[in-house]
Amino acid sequence: MQTLSSPVDGHPATAPPDPAERGPARRRARAGGLFREKALFVALVLPNLALLGVFTYRPLLDNFRLSFFDWNISSPTSTFVGAANYVEWFGRDDSWLILRNTGVFTVSAVVGSMVLGLALALLLDQQLIGRGIVRSAVFAPFVIAGAAIGVAFQFIFDPRFGMVSALLTMVGLPVPDFYQDPDWALAMITLTYIWKNLGYSFVIYLAALQAKPAELYEAAEIDGAGRWTTFRSVTLPMLRPTTFFLSITVMLNSLQVFDIIYVMTRGGPQGNATTTMVFQVYQETFQNFRAGYGATVATIMFLILLVITYLQVRVMDRNAR
Repeated sequence: MQTLSSPVDGHPATAPPDPAERGPARRRARAGGLFREKALFVALVLPNLALLGVFTYRPLLDNFRLSFFDWNISSPTSTFVGAANYVEWFGRDDSWLILRNTGVFTVSAVVGSMVLGLALALLLDQQLIGRGIVRSAVFAPFVIAGAAIGVAFQFIFDPRFGMVSALLTMVGLPVPDFYQDPDWALAMITLTYIWKNLGYSFVIYLAALQAKPAELYEAAEIDGAGRWTTFRSVTLPMLRPTTFFLSITVMLNSLQVFDIIYVMTRGGPQGNATTTMVFQVYQETFQNFRAGYGATVATIMFLILLVITYLQVRVMDRNAR
């Protein structure tokens, strides 16, 4: 590197770096920075991917493999049967009844909990006396175990001395037999689940409402929009991402309900009146000792859920454009 004499004190000064040397140095520095960023990304993501692979994707693949076998869980051996389990599922009459129960329960649970959760969030977002206590009371059932909720609601829906029968008698309405009538039994399970999980939708919607920009509502008020117009034109569009998130998470949670059904009805009455696909997996695997057929039901449920989730994402993407 060349040196020059300083025009002030006569000491040698360093010459400016050669432009030919400056380019490779910058490229090496940039490459080193990118390598460190990639190494940090791998270090943070790899443990999560490993956990997902071991505890999520590997069991999913094992379940799919098991669906092609006939296996009694009390036996160490299994027999390959090909697609016989799938043929049996599509040929059985109770499969379509269980699929109907799952659909009715899931749709009712999703719509009911989201609509009621939004209504309560709108109400408790106002400046009301004691709203903190009411918020806690609404959310509290969500953290209680489903088995405990099921035991409590067994007495609430008892047709002889339950609270529901007492209220219906007071207003002169007939008291249905929730434990013998198949339709009322499914309605009882659905109402119990909505009551337990209402706090989840309520808290998510309340958080979204509290993060709303005040400027939009001020503009709507200046334009003379009423409450319903403001709700329809400002609040609902603003809550669209939250609604999409809840529609997926509440659906996933409702499809996995087991404890409430097991405690309250055991999948009955009259056969499979309240049996859902998740409960059928339990019945076939641990009661009928047909783990292969239970894996078949779980695989079919997974495929149905995958299609529904894909359609939800497509609709959300289309609305976002």
